[in-house]
Amino acid sequence: MNVPSGKKFLVKPVTFQGPCKATNIAMQVRGRILAPKNISDWGPTTYLLFFTSVNGLTLAGTGIIDGQGSDWWTKCAADFLSQSSCPRPRLLQMNQCNNFEIKGLQMMNSPSIVVSVHDCTNSSISNVNITNPATSPNTDGIDIGSSTQIKIIDSVIRTGDDCIAIASGSHFNISGISCGPGHGISIGSLGYGGRSAAVEEVHVHHSTFQGTQNGARIKTWQGGKGYAKKITFEHITLVDAGNPIIIDQYYCPDENCQNKTSAVQISGVSFIGFNGTTSTPDQAIQLRCSRTVPCTDILLEHVHINSQTPTEATCINAHGRSIDTVPKVDCLLS
Repeated sequence: MNVPSGKKFLVKPVTFQGPCKATNIAMQVRGRILAPKNISDWGPTTYLLFFTSVNGLTLAGTGIIDGQGSDWWTKCAADFLSQSSCPRPRLLQMNQCNNFEIKGLQMMNSPSIVVSVHDCTNSSISNVNITNPATSPNTDGIDIGSSTQIKIIDSVIRTGDDCIAIASGSHFNISGISCGPGHGISIGSLGYGGRSAAVEEVHVHHSTFQGTQNGARIKTWQGGKGYAKKITFEHITLVDAGNPIIIDQYYCPDENCQNKTSAVQISGVSFIGFNGTTSTPDQAIQLRCSRTVPCTDILLEHVHINSQTPTEATCINAHGRSIDTVPKVDCLLS
């Protein structure tokens, strides 16, 4: 399938459904795909382009997929968690698609999540440019759930929420990401509503957080179950990044949560080679872990976070090591 250059195509929500007889399928986007601007034209669907059970897909080109989502941002601004009142359609959704490759595309102005990857394996996203205004609500750049062996490399992500968010799965390699504005690269949130989480082997390296609300973040709800382990953030550049390093087992965005003793277990997390500046010197490093399910095997090594005023760290119920770290993290062994 070819979307030719120099042309614009207004497209209502469309599904590409497999399984397909062909082992390799290519969609070239050189022109511009436009989503409906009016909310009523979307219908009941929650996506623009939906690929399901399509294996071996290459979705590539230098073209643009434009969600024209400004009306949705106004409608959903006050709606954070409920899908029923505001379905928040996604721009591109990959469901049960193995061995896919997305590369070179520009994606912008999504009503909600820009790229959603669910129940996929052995796939990659590279050299994409994702742009949403910093004020657009709930517009994660790339969301991944129930997937394995996913690579995201050499991409620019500017958005109103997490640049990349990982909800569940294992073996993710993320490198060469320029994130900002946005809420950083996040594991979670995990354990909402007492659910069980399973995340492991997540490796983020050689990336930049510029003007972000957060940097490298792991966030879990009280009352959750399961684990997040074997996670590495390494060789990270900070440019006026807020909350550069944060583990929060008390995540509660509406500040109206009940205290619960169970929690998602966080272990084997390394923050190595962080350098640069923060816009929140009093919250440069935050390790806020559960008293009943503390964080274990946490490593901070060669972390230098600076500001015009001295930077500070908060450390509660975290266990591990801190080597050559500024600011100092008192509850970790030096």
